[in-house]
Amino acid sequence: LANCIEAIWREHLDLSPYQVPEDLGYVEGSLEGERLTIENHCYQTPQFRKLHLELARIGNSLDILHCVMFPNPTYDLPIFGADLVGGRAGISAAVVDLSPIAQDLLLPSQYQAGLAKLPLAQFVQTRALPEWGDIFSEFCLFIRPTNPEEEEAFLHRVQAFLTLHCQIASVTTPLTSQVEIDRVMAGQQYYCAKQQQNDKTRRVLEKSFGSEWTERYMTTMLFDFDTPLSKESECQESRI
Repeated sequence: LANCIEAIWREHLDLSPYQVPEDLGYVEGSLEGERLTIENHCYQTPQFRKLHLELARIGNSLDILHCVMFPNPTYDLPIFGADLVGGRAGISAAVVDLSPIAQDLLLPSQYQAGLAKLPLAQFVQTRALPEWGDIFSEFCLFIRPTNPEEEEAFLHRVQAFLTLHCQIASVTTPLTSQVEIDRVMAGQQYYCAKQQQNDKTRRVLEKSFGSEWTERYMTTMLFDFDTPLSKESECQESRI
């Protein structure tokens, strides 16, 4: 999946390096006696301030892929996200979404039209979204694949979401209104604030690296958003 994501990025976007904090590009630790490694790959483009692909491994028993594409605030685009958790018994969790940043939590019309045209995907085991999951769209797919065919179907769904996103982004015109830009920034901050409530991720990292390191990693590497705009907090409060 990681190779697939990077291939689509390279095909549709003009990638340039993104400066990752020196001590966070590759991280090693231990979790319950097993070696934990985290590898981060990041890029940026005119449309996206940060494309983040994280690959984590716990011993030989668990592999985790995490991907998020944060648009530049001057582009009114949703946030692409995909996660995959796999172990010896197969993939236990697979999620992909294009998360809206509008105050009404609806995707732009061209995304709704494009996603609605995708073939209906049938999976045996769908999973419930977390309590903080109001950031996800109606098209969010969160499953546990039960066989290789479902794993392949999920991969195709990620490819479809990502290709549509890159195609729309590449022809999107930047915003010029500061009011609209502020609204986009508030939407991204709301998304990050919700994602930082993910207790499962936080607990695993705290066990390995401690709470202080985990807080820094969650807020600067995984779901970073730092802005001085005063209106942003007002917009965020109105949405919660």
